[in-house]
Amino acid sequence: MKDISVILINYNSSSFTLNCITSIIEQTSAALSYEFIIVDNASQIDDYILLEKEIQKLNISNLQLIRSKYNSGFGGGNMFGVQFANGRYYAFVNNDTILQNDCLHIVYSFLQKTKEASVCAPQQYNEQGEVQKSFDHFLSLRRELFGRKILEKINPITFPKRKKIYTSPLKVQSVPGSFLVVSADAFDQVGGFDTNIFLYYEETDLCYRISKQYKHGNCYLVPEGKYTHFKGQSTGSSFLIKKELKISLLYVLKKNSGLIQYQILRWLLTTKFLFKSIIKPKKIKLFILFLKGAPLSESLRHKQSIAKQ
Repeated sequence: MKDISVILINYNSSSFTLNCITSIIEQTSAALSYEFIIVDNASQIDDYILLEKEIQKLNISNLQLIRSKYNSGFGGGNMFGVQFANGRYYAFVNNDTILQNDCLHIVYSFLQKTKEASVCAPQQYNEQGEVQKSFDHFLSLRRELFGRKILEKINPITFPKRKKIYTSPLKVQSVPGSFLVVSADAFDQVGGFDTNIFLYYEETDLCYRISKQYKHGNCYLVPEGKYTHFKGQSTGSSFLIKKELKISLLYVLKKNSGLIQYQILRWLLTTKFLFKSIIKPKKIKLFILFLKGAPLSESLRHKQSIAKQ
């Protein structure tokens, strides 16, 4: 059994995947036993062939490249990869990241010595070297109504400031999916990622379930570990992506907070985007989405086709 299984998803961004793999190899201590599980999430065939050829040149013995015929999104792609993993911990790492230091060994050591912790993440930086928010508060109606800043001001113990620079491990509620490390036992016990979610809030949902269902389910930021995240390389920022964000938002809220909170937020957003659409007609699409209840049937998951092999 390996110490850590590093699971990366490639989707039409092979150059980022290769850079990520290289940075992990260069930065990771030989004292750590790890493996790579690379899931190609039904990329264009040219991108996949390029990735396959370049990985062969690297000649890495502890790496498996598996191609999915179907783009099942972030959670689904990672769940596909988990089937091939053999580590005590799973490290779900976005392919558009590079390590600044020995992140994997740092987070592994932290989880090994912190028995009440099952999930953690290193500190995130952008490509300009600026510190980025590396944890979040659970999705809830009050967070959406009042905003994170007000919660942090009213109750800083439960809701520590996300924009503050930390130098020691901090207990938090959830960490980003760009670099999330979790005990395999905790992940498996709660059923892993919810594959109903195509994109967004998968990590929030996972951290919430682990905190509620697993005995040692605490989540931490470990700022000693550092990585750079080149955001949005596989997703972009189209209307369909924005729409997916809202679908996931309401789905996760309804799942974890109940029907009443879901309906309150749904109708508030419906009203908000009705008035926005008067000024900006393009917003009418989101108004219609909320009017329908932002159902999962509207998700990009149902727009996927089988990829050529």
